Amino acid sequence: MTSSPFENICIYGAGALGGAIAAKLASSGDRAKVSVVARGAHLEAIRSGGIHLWEAEASSALVAQVTATDDAGELPPQDLVITGLKGHQLAAAVPGIAKLLHAGTRVVMILNGVPWWYFHRDRQSGHAEHQMEELDVNGDLWRLIGPERVIGCVAYQGAEVANPGEIRLSNKGHFILGEPSGETTSDIEAIAALLQKAGVTVSISARIRDDIWSKLMGNAAFNPISALTRGLMSDIMNDPALSVMVGQVMSEVKAVAEALGAQVPMSVEERLERSRQIGPVRTSMLQDLLAGKALEITPLVGVVVSLGKLTGVATPVSATILALVTQLDRKNLQVAG
Repeated sequence: MTSSPFENICIYGAGALGGAIAAKLASSGDRAKVSVVARGAHLEAIRSGGIHLWEAEASSALVAQVTATDDAGELPPQDLVITGLKGHQLAAAVPGIAKLLHAGTRVVMILNGVPWWYFHRDRQSGHAEHQMEELDVNGDLWRLIGPERVIGCVAYQGAEVANPGEIRLSNKGHFILGEPSGETTSDIEAIAALLQKAGVTVSISARIRDDIWSKLMGNAAFNPISALTRGLMSDIMNDPALSVMVGQVMSEVKAVAEALGAQVPMSVEERLERSRQIGPVRTSMLQDLLAGKALEITPLVGVVVSLGKLTGVATPVSATILALVTQLDRKNLQVAG
């Protein structure tokens, strides 16, 4: 028997965050079978040489060997699936993820922004079980994955795929897990213990939606503004006009969150002050822009605007940024294509 109830674990989307977790799980000493679903040159590098993970300030890389494929149908049903995909990538992955599920499979989704399952078993907003079409076209995630399987995850971990098969972490990192119901179930406790054994810093939240909004206050502002300006976070905060805009977006996000019954303990002023300490960080949206990839717009910005309409909260700055970054994404993909 293994030391956890999860004998088969698949990381679906083994990019920066997913690949780092896969490497740590595979090297933890637990006898679970760890596999990854990846693609392209990154997949080939993992197949040939494993995942090379550089922890922050490490003098050498952790090298982990895992089963790697681009076809989830090659893998057996999994006890635990952890997705490292961004919100706008999930729709295309639904058929593959669905192939990995059995009756008891749990799915941990590491997502920035508002997730597709947000209103499942939600007792705060008055909109329980409301489905957001913009996040889940045709309801495929809700129907084929099922919100009842999901454990939410908010990640505070700087990570980049430096080269195919090579991942670098910029900080110690912290992951917050939460059942949509707010319950502390045996599943979430077992998953937290599994990750902690692998060297991942984890906490369990009874109000995961609060944690989602707390992080989104920063992501909804810095990600699109950094893409539009090509600026690092320090560049943005050192520009008086841009830092004012960041504060305006944060205020709108906080207002929408509170209209949905979430509690965001940090004030906008406190969040701005913390942001000034972060330094020359390149956001994930800027990384994707420079790589010619599609941008994660809807979960980070679009849903703030649409949920503002749902709750009657005005979001004029976010709406303007949404229009601008949508045009940027369209033009960038035309050039990349």
